[in-house]
Amino acid sequence: MYALVFVVTLLLTFLGSTQAAPALPLEVRDSGVSQAVYDDLVVYAKYSSAVYQPFCPRPLGSWMIKAFDTKGTQGFVARDDARKEIIVAFRGSFEIVDILIDIQIILTPLSTPGVSNVGSARVHTGFQKAYNFVTDEVQSLMKSQIDAYPSYKLVVTGHSLGGAVATFAALALKSKYPSKSLRLFTYGAPRVGDAAFASLVESRLGINNIYRGKCSPNGVPTLLGRWLGYRHYGTEYWQHKDPSKPENVRKCNGGEDTSCSNSIISTGINPPHAFQFGQVMAINPLLCF
Repeated sequence: MYALVFVVTLLLTFLGSTQAAPALPLEVRDSGVSQAVYDDLVVYAKYSSAVYQPFCPRPLGSWMIKAFDTKGTQGFVARDDARKEIIVAFRGSFEIVDILIDIQIILTPLSTPGVSNVGSARVHTGFQKAYNFVTDEVQSLMKSQIDAYPSYKLVVTGHSLGGAVATFAALALKSKYPSKSLRLFTYGAPRVGDAAFASLVESRLGINNIYRGKCSPNGVPTLLGRWLGYRHYGTEYWQHKDPSKPENVRKCNGGEDTSCSNSIISTGINPPHAFQFGQVMAINPLLCF
């Protein structure tokens, strides 16, 4: 397994490193987000970390509705009565089957149940398959909660591969419930599709409902090179230095802001990938009680 990860890392790092811009000095970066935005980034980073746990009866103290696991795509649906939210979280790469999904990098036409009129949008073959494996169960679980709690807002989140899969879930849920408030939070996620797909995500979800978290120097978000046709959707929230706090997070401009994470050459699947807004992803079982 580790040999495979190493080979994939080398390959994707090469593919993603060709378009990195020179790093900008920290003093010229417009830094700082509000405490409220930062707090939300932390909360959903915790959900994205909790979903890695094999046993998670009360994620962040909320109600666990049900966990799902189909052909390696794992996650859960939870309900937070205090925040009046229904949350679906997807797990990132953790097993060999996840790596096999990750390396299916050829762009293919967007074809996800419930998402129509997509034009020429093309997406990562593996990420789309991973979501389509669980789409029926996710839609069923979310419908049961939305019917029971119609005033609750929707949140879709995930780390790494989970963030990529969450993108498809957010599109599908927004297509089915266009009037519902829905926000997408991803952490350390790679590029998911081409420019047409990025535009589609932004137009369907609304640019202000997209929070694409990235903590420097995480190499995964720029692994899939733009020269392959991939583009990020916006908006990136970049923690460009430690410690994790609001003033060290920048709200970037668009999906491919060259003064944000694109200013740093990808170093592949590196240790910083596991650190997101003060959370060490996947290793804290206390998030589940």
